[in-house]
Amino acid sequence: MLEKEILKPMKRIEIVIDENSLDDLLKLLRDANVRGYTVIKKAGGLGSTGERNPDDYALELPNAIMVLACEESQAAKIISILHPNLKNFGGMCLVTDCQWVMGPAVSY
Repeated sequence: MLEKEILKPMKRIEIVIDENSLDDLLKLLRDANVRGYTVIKKAGGLGSTGERNPDDYALELPNAIMVLACEESQAAKIISILHPNLKNFGGMCLVTDCQWVMGPAVSY
């Protein structure tokens, strides 16, 4: 079992949106004082908007995936800001419990 000093309980938020909406999402996250995240561009998949193939150069409609970890109170703030805009972004959001492995300064 890992010691309490090594792991910090957090929330993991994964957001998949139309890549064209990424700048709008980043503005919302800045408004929520998010200080760290990872973005993966040119993501493909199958969802409510149909299939998105990042290798299709004729009709390129890629998604972007954003992953971040934060404390529960900040997750609630992010979700309350994101929820009204999610349909416009054409995506989805998942929130799960996770453990932050203590090391460098946390960016939440």
